[in-house]
Amino acid sequence: MSTTRLARLAIPVLLILTWLAAAGIGGPYFGRIEEVATNDQSTFLPTSAEATVVGDRYLDFVDSSTLPAIVLFSSDDTLTPDVLTELQERAATLADIEGVESVSPLIPSEDGLAAQVFAGVDAEASIAEVVDVIREDLPEGLPDGVTTYVTGPAGFTADITEAFSGIDGLLLAVALAVVLVILLVVYRSLILPFAVLATSLFALAVALLANWWLAKAEIVTLTGQTQGILFILVIGAATDYSLLYTARYAEELKRRASKADATRAALKGVVEPILASGGTVIAGLMCLLLSDLGSSRSLGPVAAIGIIFAMLAALTLLPSMLYLMGRASYWPRRPRFDPNRDEDAEVTTGIYAQAARLVAARPRVVWVVCALALAAGAAFVPTLKADGVPPSEFVLGASEARDGQAELAEHFPAGSGNPARVLTDEARLQEVTDLLLSSDGVDSVSVVAADSPAGTAPVTADGVQPLGSPGTPAPAPTVSEGQVMLLATLADAPDSDEAGDTVRALRADLDGRAQIGGETATNIDTRDTSIRDRNLIIPLVLVVILLILIVLLRSVLAPVLLILTTVLSFGTAMGTAALVFNHVLDLPGADPSVPLYGFVFLVALGIDYNIFLMTRVREESLVHGTRPGILRGLAVTGGVITSAGLVLAATFAALAVLPILFLLQLAFIVAFGVLVDTFLVRTLLVPALSYDIGPRIWWPARLEADRAAHAAE
Repeated sequence: MSTTRLARLAIPVLLILTWLAAAGIGGPYFGRIEEVATNDQSTFLPTSAEATVVGDRYLDFVDSSTLPAIVLFSSDDTLTPDVLTELQERAATLADIEGVESVSPLIPSEDGLAAQVFAGVDAEASIAEVVDVIREDLPEGLPDGVTTYVTGPAGFTADITEAFSGIDGLLLAVALAVVLVILLVVYRSLILPFAVLATSLFALAVALLANWWLAKAEIVTLTGQTQGILFILVIGAATDYSLLYTARYAEELKRRASKADATRAALKGVVEPILASGGTVIAGLMCLLLSDLGSSRSLGPVAAIGIIFAMLAALTLLPSMLYLMGRASYWPRRPRFDPNRDEDAEVTTGIYAQAARLVAARPRVVWVVCALALAAGAAFVPTLKADGVPPSEFVLGASEARDGQAELAEHFPAGSGNPARVLTDEARLQEVTDLLLSSDGVDSVSVVAADSPAGTAPVTADGVQPLGSPGTPAPAPTVSEGQVMLLATLADAPDSDEAGDTVRALRADLDGRAQIGGETATNIDTRDTSIRDRNLIIPLVLVVILLILIVLLRSVLAPVLLILTTVLSFGTAMGTAALVFNHVLDLPGADPSVPLYGFVFLVALGIDYNIFLMTRVREESLVHGTRPGILRGLAVTGGVITSAGLVLAATFAALAVLPILFLLQLAFIVAFGVLVDTFLVRTLLVPALSYDIGPRIWWPARLEADRAAHAAE
């Protein structure tokens, strides 16, 4: 065996073994994600917001960091003194549960039909596991007719964690199954689909390995939401890139007798569009680093790492496997070498050749009709309710925490157990208290006091109140850096619009004399920051992608038109989503970050198909001229781009299997938008618009083939 032939064999074998080793190491980390992942609401906080500042300072006033779980006992009948005593004894046993740091005395409601207990859950423990134990053990031995709920911040955290629990199993299984079915239909081969699927899985395993260690080092943050998007993004992107390579490799096998020559030619043909495609996605994702929300800022590098390994796998692992298998990869439909094949005949048959003929016959009519259809869908964008939803609506379906919060509001001030935290100077304690109590939205005020048995002391218009028997001195408020921490119990549920209005009004009235934190303030700051991020990042993503396209296509006009068509497609997806969310699914609204995430993924990924199309159009135009090149590029890439679009839409649609409102909405927007890009924008709108413009599409450049054609005329 010659040295050259040995090297040709050794390189792909070495690449495959390298990927196999890396994926073998990364595979077991699928079961270890919970070691570094978190669904704590603190990961979503805007880093510079007022609520975040107050939350950080709160730890200076308390001995430990705990997350409150509100344990509610309710009954249709009045709770007698004997029943209350029994409930107090039962609640006291919660302190024996590992992870429960403290348990408050039983607090009966004024209507006599309910009682509540506050259990402090160690924030460093597994919140979901501790809450699950409480929920399982608490109902045992209770008096007849008494119902229990575990709600509050700890209860909602547990419900969210449970909702995300299907990521490792259900989500991955559904996504892979859908991709496999599509690949079997597309390829009609028994070998190639599994080679492509292996490429995606290996890329995901290595990407997960890299992100796991980065999360371990606290460089990035992994949440359930980030993890789900990473899985889908890597599988979808790696499969898309693989489809592009396998289609080009099959073409080259028909042109060349040597599989080595075919491999080199195929790589040369796809490396630029794959790198440009991945580059646009990475650029869009990295723009999220400018977000002030921890969750959005972390998603950027986590997902970008996934795209990097998706590209690497499609450009190294897959070509290596197909090189070793050669034409057998496509069995039973092996591409055969035919030096006399008529390539012109291949681009004049099939459904996409028919689309090309339609474009050539009526280019202006085609693109105008397509643009009007897209604009009609985009017209409904203003009806999208993306100004935020209560965190209690974050989980779809059953939620004990949500049910418990509703029951709590029937018997206690709805803000019980989850007060607004107000940080102010010690000298302003009474002044700020009086202002808080003057609000109809505030039920009561207390101050953190370390020497109080309850850890807090009530504050009224007469000052800090004593606890216990008459004559007992009032506890001294805890002072840190000359400031005190007040706790204002709101009259409305902490995640309600009414509570939000109360906090906004209080902030305006306080006018810098105090800062307000807590769940309600956090929700407000998160919504406001999401809107700010949306207004900043969306234009930036457009500019970055435009610059990449200008470099790729060596043109200015073509990239501008591609960006405009993709933005129009995004508008159609958002408008259609508004109709579906409001009138079909009857959803409570959408988080302000939904349009941002939808834009980043849909525009960055949707532009991929324009890249796949226009890079091939430019390649064909260099030989045949612009207008023939457009028709040939459309006919040649039609099948592979459609397959890629179906794969990506299906993988993102798989996110809907998780009962999370945000992921359901993102799944619909991206999946629908990708299908619009695939079947309408890339198939008709862009080719027809480009054909109508003609050679000027490459302005300010002009292709040599167009010059020759013009001279011949």
